Amino acid sequence: MAKSVPSLKKKKARGEFLTVLPLILFTVLFIVGPLIYMVVLSFMTRAETWGTLPEFTLKNYADIGQPVYLETFWQSLRLAVISTVLVIAIGYPFGYFMAKLGPKWKKRTMLLLMIPFWTSSLIRLYGWIIIFRAGGVFDQILMALHITSEPLKVLYTYPAVVVGMVYALLPFMIFAVYSSAEKLDFSLVEAARDLGASPMKAFLTVSLKLTLPGLLSGVVLTFVPSMGLFFIADILGGNKVVLVGNLIQEQLMKAHNWPFAAALSVVLLLLTTLIIWLYRKLSGVKDLEGLV
Repeated sequence: MAKSVPSLKKKKARGEFLTVLPLILFTVLFIVGPLIYMVVLSFMTRAETWGTLPEFTLKNYADIGQPVYLETFWQSLRLAVISTVLVIAIGYPFGYFMAKLGPKWKKRTMLLLMIPFWTSSLIRLYGWIIIFRAGGVFDQILMALHITSEPLKVLYTYPAVVVGMVYALLPFMIFAVYSSAEKLDFSLVEAARDLGASPMKAFLTVSLKLTLPGLLSGVVLTFVPSMGLFFIADILGGNKVVLVGNLIQEQLMKAHNWPFAAALSVVLLLLTTLIIWLYRKLSGVKDLEGLV
């Protein structure tokens, strides 16, 4: 009987390993493998006509230090910061007050937020072209309100790209904040008010502190993708707004400089990894009083 116990444990461990084996294989083949290939490719030399040469070089990373490429990284970072700030300003109040709705209106609001995901993001972005084009819906509203007297050139501008980013990423912030605010005991806010705290102080010391994990999750879910959503800049910004994703696409499809594109991808991956590390550090702080 005593000998059968280890055998049962081995069989159980073998069964658990076989259960997770497909996940391990998928991770190695489609995540770890491509990442390793990308890192190795970034240190290779570009061939004269096509492909790469197996010659180690640091030139690909040195070229990123050129002013034109640094400006592209800076523009991507600036757009990500602006988009994230706007998403927080709109999404946090929406998600917070959405958690205070009744069950019926919660379901209706969540349904309205999820409906856009049923269609392609490209199709939804093309809808913004109809709105922002000269003489489009936006211009007609402004001229009807006598705010402007002639059509504006909003399409293919930086503000149009920002609007597209906010539109595409806003639901992620709303749902992240909602998931934290729904667990919030609002009686704690009322208790703070009863003890003499002003509405703002009660919000900062109770509501914001307890919903901070959801807010930080929303920041990660919006900031990290906004660094690489180059198709939004393509559709709404034309060639006037160039992000790191656009640069990588250009190096792959037009210049055929795969090692340099891989080096750009590695640097972008390191930046996003740093952001996720900061999120883990902030969300792992037990006493969040110093963050409020």
